[in-house]
Amino acid sequence: MKRTVFTLLIAMLGLGAFAQQDALFSQYMFNKLIINPAYAGSRDGLSMTMVGRRQWVGIDDGPQTLSFSIQSPLRNEHIGLGFYCYTDVLGPFQATGAIGTFAYRIKLGRGHLSFGIQAGIKHTYFDLNKLHVQDETDVVLDGSFSKQIVPDANFGIYYNSERFYVGISSKHLFEQEYGYLQKPNSQSVYGTLARHFYAMAGVAIPLSDNLVLRPSTLVKYSQNAPVQVDINASLLIREVLWLGAS
Repeated sequence: MKRTVFTLLIAMLGLGAFAQQDALFSQYMFNKLIINPAYAGSRDGLSMTMVGRRQWVGIDDGPQTLSFSIQSPLRNEHIGLGFYCYTDVLGPFQATGAIGTFAYRIKLGRGHLSFGIQAGIKHTYFDLNKLHVQDETDVVLDGSFSKQIVPDANFGIYYNSERFYVGISSKHLFEQEYGYLQKPNSQSVYGTLARHFYAMAGVAIPLSDNLVLRPSTLVKYSQNAPVQVDINASLLIREVLWLGAS
């Protein structure tokens, strides 16, 4: 048994480690504004959405995410406006943001083609007091992680009709340095916002007067991280009840 465990530990030393900076949402299809700014104004009226996600329940300092968004078309049918805010916490790290959205929509075929831009701020904080370290003499502990507020911007393109939608977007266009480690005689960067890319698509397939099948997918990519693909399918029953799987 000991030999098996030792072999597994040696094998794990060769594995790569990856992490994402953006919050993860399994129910993004109900809150597309956080993925693509061009989505603003694509619904017929004012729409508000709140999404909460908590992972690793029962484990202290597990990932917790909360977001709220609001978006609506204006009387000018070409313009959509929106806003969303979020907080994302993982252990000692916390990110909070507030983003405004402007979208310009044009009629194209049986649907609308939209171009959207988002701009706002992102606040990050790293709490060293939540770390449990073995080496109290680590030079990193001699400094302090500063709270940092940086500007942020996103861009997207989105097309939707009654039966399907497709969109592409890019987030963190400025690739801002969002945190610094302050030491007595120096200052060093410990984090930079990497540019993220998203592609989404979905279709509505009527099965009967009361049933609509809605498969969708989301592809996510960021430099130095593997491509992630979400595949989802939901069934809309009498335009009231959703049942789905991912």
